[in-house]
This record gives sequence, structure tokens and C-alpha cells, in this order.
Amino acid sequence: MEFSNFSKQFNSGSGILRLMDDLGQAEHSEQPVSMLGGGNPATIEAMEQTFRREMERLMSDGRKFEQMLGNYDSPQGDLPFRELLAELLTSQFNWEVSAKNIAITNGSQSAFGVLFNLFSGEFADGTHKHILLPMTPEYIGYADVGLSDKPIFKSIKPRIERLDDLHFKYRVDFDEIDCGDDIGAICVSRPTNPTGNVITDNELERLRSLAADKEIPLIIDGAYGLPFPGIIFNQATPVWDNNIVLCLSLSKLGLPGVRAGIIVAAPELIELVTGANAIFTLAPGRFGPSLISEITRSGELLSLSQKVVKPYYQERSHKAITLIKKEMPDLPVRVHVSEGAIFLWLWFEGMPISSEELYQRLKARGVLVIAGEHFFPGLIENDWRHTKECIRVSYAAKEQDVADGIAIIAEEVRSAYQHVANSDAGTAETIDRIAS
Repeated sequence: MEFSNFSKQFNSGSGILRLMDDLGQAEHSEQPVSMLGGGNPATIEAMEQTFRREMERLMSDGRKFEQMLGNYDSPQGDLPFRELLAELLTSQFNWEVSAKNIAITNGSQSAFGVLFNLFSGEFADGTHKHILLPMTPEYIGYADVGLSDKPIFKSIKPRIERLDDLHFKYRVDFDEIDCGDDIGAICVSRPTNPTGNVITDNELERLRSLAADKEIPLIIDGAYGLPFPGIIFNQATPVWDNNIVLCLSLSKLGLPGVRAGIIVAAPELIELVTGANAIFTLAPGRFGPSLISEITRSGELLSLSQKVVKPYYQERSHKAITLIKKEMPDLPVRVHVSEGAIFLWLWFEGMPISSEELYQRLKARGVLVIAGEHFFPGLIENDWRHTKECIRVSYAAKEQDVADGIAIIAEEVRSAYQHVANSDAGTAETIDRIAS
């Protein structure tokens, strides 16, 4: 068969395709697999009990269950849910939000596919505009959604701040940001997938001001963040105004299977998203909004985020870092300070193999991670060695899988350094030199 240029979007080189394929194969594998690569949330009993309770409420409330399954929704998404969410956001954060400011999508990934192509690519005046990522690494799913023949991202290399012997943090390098007329929107995830970085309120305010000055939107990917599911471990303030496009998700509450994303934005943008929903999918699914309507009405959605989801992941993060200290005391490993999300970002400084090769070695041993080079879309300095020295590790898997996986990662990385030392006398002290 002969395919159009559009088909190039779906080739096997896509990082997000590999991630999801690994996740599916691991679920049905006959051999034990430590799934530390995917973005599946953890199984949290209290959240599962809540969702079961809400499902039973739906099934016992007249014909709500049958209506949820048997009727199309509007392309903008369930109106009663959008009204409830608008009321919650207005009462809790004093945002001037109504149902007209909210659209439901079939997951965050489809939302970004629409948003990025609305603000980048070819414009009526013949110009080509980009999405500015003010700090990479960024979410792996962004990389391949652009429909333009030209690259749609411009990315900025971060400043690296070494915090102690183990931890480091990426900072936005505002001195390097060039937000010219070729930028159609700025996008940042908070917390960041893959690193768990949470940009500070001050950094966010500077980006917000920059976007406003340039009269372009600031897109905030809050799939792990505020106001829900609230997987942020340090101080951060939820923000929104008519120039901010806030993207939320139900997935990390524990509902990835319902594929429900939420966009909070100016009504004129919501109208375009609604049109895209109608054209590409007819309508978003009703299951997710129907399931959480009552906990949105009561405010339990926010309290569960802060009292159940956040502390659960914070404890799991601490345990995973403790395991890294135990298994890798002799290795030149650094861990991005864990400020949120469900991943650890490991940097093996001077690693003699690429993170892609490490991924292949680990996969052969039944441990799935994500190679770091997939998380730097649009970075001009693509020969930066750092991009090939990092891996993303999920700590949301079963605790034993996390422990086994981290031990095997340590073995494979140690083996890579020792192989170089043994094969080249001039590098025999590689580990000691870098560690010091």
C-alpha cells in the first residue's frame, strides 16, 4: 500500500508508541516484568473504593447508568459536569470560570494534539510558528503530535543545579529564552514528566508575564498537578486566567482507562477544541465525568487529591530513593529532586553507553524503563551528552517490582562502567573519577 506523508506520524520510531507498546506487552507477558517505564498510576485502595462507591451510586440512581452508556455527549463534554467543575474552581480558587471555559477530551494526549496544532505550524500570513518549551526534558508524548512538515517545537536547555551528593534540579534558563514572533504558545508541565520537577511560583509568573506580553497563550500541563490529582510535594500555587490554557486529567487519580482530559481556557479556544472533538471523535466519552460528578460537587475530589493521592506517592518516592542509595553507592548517579509526579529521573554522569542501549539491556532482563533521549523534543543542541545519560523510572509499580528493577538497573550500569574499565587501561578509574 502507498500512504501519504501523514503516515510518517505513526512510524515505529515514536517514543510514545514504544512506551505504550511496552506497557501492553508487559501486561500480557508470560515472564515476570518490572514495569518501571510506563505512566500507569499506582493501585491505591482508597481511590478504588471511592470509584466503586460512585459506580454503585450511578447504577442505583434511576437511569443514569444507562444514559451514560447509551447516549452521545455534546462535543464540548457533559454539561452538568462542566458546570460542577466550574463551580468548584470558582469557589476554591476564585477563578472566573464557567462551563463555557471547559471542554472534555478523550485524554490529555488528544488534547495536546489539538492544542499544539492550533498554535504552531503554518499560519495564514505564510509564517511558521513553534511551541516554546522553556525547559527540557519534557513529556515524551509531545514529540510526535505536530502535523506540520517542519518542526513545531523550540526548546531551551535547562540550567543544572547540583543540590547535594545525590540530588540535582533543572532550572528555567531565562537568559536563553528567545520568544520571538515565531512562537505561537509557551508550554510547561507542572510537575514535569519525566523529572518530577515543579517550576517555582516565581518561574511560572515570569512565563505567565512573558506570554501575556507577547499576546500568546501559556499552556500548563497539569496532568499530575494542581488542582487535581495534586501530586506535588512542595509549595506550589494553582493559577489560571484567560490567557492560560490549563490541561487536567483523570488518569493519575487512578482512572487511566476512562481516557478523560479537561481543558480550562478562554471560550474562543474552547469552541475550537469542541469543533475538533466533533470532527475527529464525534464526542468525548461520558464515563469519567459521570463517575466523578458527585465527588466534584462535594469537593471530595480535591480532598482525596491532597489527603490520599499526594501522600501515597510522596511515600513511594521516598522509598524508591532509599533503594537507589542502597543499590548504587559506588555509581556516579544523580536523581532529580522529587517534587511531584510518579517518576524518578536518574542521571548517570559520564555513562559509557547511551540510555537507549541501557534500555535495551534492561528490557532483555525484564525491566522496562524509558531512555532519556526521547524527552528532549525541539532541543537545538541535540548532541548534548546529558540527554543520553538519563533514564525515567516509575515508582508507581508494585513495590517488589520497583525494588527488583532498581537492583537490576544498578547491575547493568555497573557492568557498563566496568566493561570500559577492563577494556581500556586508560579508563580504569572511570567510576572513581566521576563519582568524586
